[in-house]
Amino acid sequence: MKLAFSTLGVPGMPVADVVRLAAEHGYQGVELRAHPEEPVHPGISALERADVVEEFKKGGVEILTVAGYVRAAAEGDDRAALDELAGLVELAHDLGAKNVRVFPGGGDQDPAVADATAARRLAAAAPHAADLGVRILLETHDSHRAGADVARVVGTVGHGQIGALWDIMHTWLAGEEPAASHAVLAPHLGYVQVKDIASAEDTEPLALGAGVLPLGACLDTLDPDDWVCWEYEKRWHPGAAELPGLLSAGREHLLRLGAPKQ
Repeated sequence: MKLAFSTLGVPGMPVADVVRLAAEHGYQGVELRAHPEEPVHPGISALERADVVEEFKKGGVEILTVAGYVRAAAEGDDRAALDELAGLVELAHDLGAKNVRVFPGGGDQDPAVADATAARRLAAAAPHAADLGVRILLETHDSHRAGADVARVVGTVGHGQIGALWDIMHTWLAGEEPAASHAVLAPHLGYVQVKDIASAEDTEPLALGAGVLPLGACLDTLDPDDWVCWEYEKRWHPGAAELPGLLSAGREHLLRLGAPKQ
């Protein structure tokens, strides 16, 4: 498998240091959190974007995804959501990233209404994404926590540039078995986000293998060339251990779990 980590685990870290961490610890890619408090976000200039590309090229590390915060199913104006999404797609294109991550964000709306809103917006964004060679991935998260929820929306859109991002914590919290999640997401799957936590009530990030999430069962469903990204939520849990000291052991743990079974 190909391994990446998210910069959510190293809040505010300069790009050169992120690249160095990935290269030193054997991660082939990085998921870049695209937020104004981070070095990379849609507001940076063309020159700054070129500098980011150069840093990753020098380090031999791939930018897997621009992880944005568009909420595809949220109430409100379509235009604002589509404009924000277009900015993320253009940033991903300029950086050479394959994907843009979006959330559902349907809140407490009727699920059918939330589904329709998300599908409408993603369908509207798909042609621009196709033109720029970027795939928009809807993450299993918040209002659409289960794989079946995300697959329902992405399947409705029915466009190759609109796919799914499988966050295994959220499908587990939804009570969905890994095999069931994979079965519905596989036709649309961009890649998988892994993490570990102590319990459904305590979601502070742990070292991989130190918690309760079914990492092995999830990895068993994947193809050998699939991307797996460690999303360590340090930004939301400042008291958690520092990610850099966990990266090597995390990589080894994932490779052991993902090794072909004899």
